[in-house]
Amino acid sequence: MLNGMTDTASRLLSLLALLQTPREWPGSELAERMRVSPRTIRRDVDRLRELGYPVAASLGVTGGYRLVAGKAMPPLVLDDEEAVAIAVGLRNAAGHAVHGIEEASVRALTKLEQVLPPRLRRRVATLNAATFPAPPGEGPKVDAVTLTVLAGTVANGERLRFTYRSSEGAESKRLVDPHRLVPLQRRWYLVAFDHVRDDWRIFRVDRITAPLATGARATPRELPAADAAEFVTSKLYSLAPTYRAVATLHLPLADALGRIGDGLADLEPIDEHRCLLRSHSDTLEWVAFRLVLLGCEFEVHEPPELAEYLRALGARVLRASAAPD
Repeated sequence: MLNGMTDTASRLLSLLALLQTPREWPGSELAERMRVSPRTIRRDVDRLRELGYPVAASLGVTGGYRLVAGKAMPPLVLDDEEAVAIAVGLRNAAGHAVHGIEEASVRALTKLEQVLPPRLRRRVATLNAATFPAPPGEGPKVDAVTLTVLAGTVANGERLRFTYRSSEGAESKRLVDPHRLVPLQRRWYLVAFDHVRDDWRIFRVDRITAPLATGARATPRELPAADAAEFVTSKLYSLAPTYRAVATLHLPLADALGRIGDGLADLEPIDEHRCLLRSHSDTLEWVAFRLVLLGCEFEVHEPPELAEYLRALGARVLRASAAPD
């Protein structure tokens, strides 16, 4: 009797794993896969329904069984790779910039790790040990409800209204056709076509309040970029002030060319030990980073903003390297 119960439970789990795939399964195909009769499949489907799994059936040549959304979420059946992927993803999500999701991620991860078999627990531990997570950061937190509303309008192609707060604190009402959500540098951005500005815009999600799906269909438009991530990156870069640096490098011209590469700056010799660098336009952070990475002495002639930035950076590095009291 015990063996029969075990076989039935094992068969139900296997059937559930198949039904969780987003497609319809003809009863004959399920019976062939499970190596049982169509009548057994019908009985097992009834058992799953009694356990709370919403299994729908449709008639006809193309009909079959499929799992649909129910009133409550029944337990999921995961294969090994899915379980490992979810465990690693939950650990990463615990430090994400979405308000309220950290605690939920930790709770879900604890439940999952409690039921993982030892072989999978070892795989998850190995992945975590080999991965160095980024620190939580000090960026603004995004409201999970707001993020869900925005994601729903993107998925449904639905027009969206919301109140937006600018960096100066001014609020404005926006009507947009949402395109994509992009997480970047510990912030979330909404890429959308703004009807008030009649142009594509990016919106920081932490500055969006009172989002409302209007029910109206968004107008399909072609984004003026290869993808949403590229659009956000280019927009953010265009908003940052750029500078052209002039500096003396204590490097022979040939050595400087080898370290800088082509296209990043113009170089001309001063003498056999030094050369003059004229950078192309870029942000202060990037120009300073490239100069420091050259590994040589240098003097900045312009702009004064770069010299000030390097002084502040040097002071911060000295403080970090100072011996503790």
